[in-house]
Amino acid sequence: MKKIFLLLSVSILILSCNSTKKSDFLTKKNVLVFTKTNGFRHSSIETGVTALKEIASENKWAVQHSEDSLIFNSENLKDFDLVIFLNTTGDILGEEQQVAFQNYMELGGKFFGVHAASDTEYEWPWYGEFIGGYFVSHPKTQKARVVKKEKHKTVEAFPDSFERTDEWYNFKNLNPDVKVTLTLDESSYEGGKNGVYHPHAWYHKVGDGKMYYTGGGHTEESYSEPQFRQHLEDVMKWLVE
Repeated sequence: MKKIFLLLSVSILILSCNSTKKSDFLTKKNVLVFTKTNGFRHSSIETGVTALKEIASENKWAVQHSEDSLIFNSENLKDFDLVIFLNTTGDILGEEQQVAFQNYMELGGKFFGVHAASDTEYEWPWYGEFIGGYFVSHPKTQKARVVKKEKHKTVEAFPDSFERTDEWYNFKNLNPDVKVTLTLDESSYEGGKNGVYHPHAWYHKVGDGKMYYTGGGHTEESYSEPQFRQHLEDVMKWLVE
């Protein structure tokens, strides 16, 4: 009888372990952090990659960091729950990669663009509408006031109005269909050129997928700021939930 009880106990333990492993496998998120540059290269890229990997580790997500555009094909992209463009610049995808990425997004993909993701792919009209606005210029790095435009999960880390130091982008070709979560108060700093309404972070639907863009993240210090770092995590969670 004792032997039978022991065998049953071991069997239950094995089944429980297998069930847990299967559950972890089914719920674990896979994130691609892409940092290819074909223009200005931010010194904060490595710091940002480290921060995103740490955030992913805390949430038990898997991260793949790459600068190889050939990773953008239908076979590879289907394995990623989230694609992040971290301070990418210039023309970074060939025509085949563009088609694969567009299909990925329109079929339910998730995307997070950080800072210079808006300084990317100027010759690709779909991307221009997708990213929500192209970078056009910026003043010197300085402190500015950021204002919460919408009470959204992605900006819960911030008060309604706050100041931080970063490189503040001016934008062109702004997509009127995006939902803006943060704006800049141009009266609080020098060099703003978008006027009274200066979007700084936003999101929108892309086919069956969704994307989010945040203008912060130029400086290395950004990625150790508790509120900005929480903002990054909250965006990632919102996108993959």
